[in-house]
Amino acid sequence: MSEQSSPSASAATTVEAFSLDGPTVRRRRRRAVGQLALCVFVLVPWTVYLAVSLPDRFEARYWPMVWVGFDVLLLVSLAGAGVAVWRGRQALIPMSFVAATLLVCDAWFDVSLSWGRGDVWGSMASAVLVELPLAFLLIMRARRVLKISARLAWQRLGLEGEPPPLHKMPLFVTLESSTSGIPSDVKGAEDA
Repeated sequence: MSEQSSPSASAATTVEAFSLDGPTVRRRRRRAVGQLALCVFVLVPWTVYLAVSLPDRFEARYWPMVWVGFDVLLLVSLAGAGVAVWRGRQALIPMSFVAATLLVCDAWFDVSLSWGRGDVWGSMASAVLVELPLAFLLIMRARRVLKISARLAWQRLGLEGEPPPLHKMPLFVTLESSTSGIPSDVKGAEDA
């Protein structure tokens, strides 16, 4: 039987769960921002370099392997999202975003690599009628699940009213303090 937290413990948990002021959290956040800034800083000149240095034509030796491998990744992410929906798991959210991203990339590469050829219209139709709408559907479904999960977490933390929109929702950082209401079998699965 799991322990239920009292309203006063819930308020303390709320403060801890939304706290972004601890020294460890600030240090990790600075590190993450620094790493992302470094990626952007390196990617800008790299993109400019590629724009001026790549040849107009290139023969790929392993072309089928590249496309089949990409489609296998897409298949795995779609299957993973499907299994997550079937089992009612939060993994639906990242799997849906991964699948949607791969679908947008697939549409981009199909259209851009067929540009100037006769099959560009088939690629455009596939992108507009299948890949991009499916990507949109996956993102909207994942967003809906994320909002419902945020609303439930908001209520379980004992907070009043509706949670803020997702783009204003603070990170849940120190979840160790709020695991008292989580069944022990789920806690064990998180530690594994």
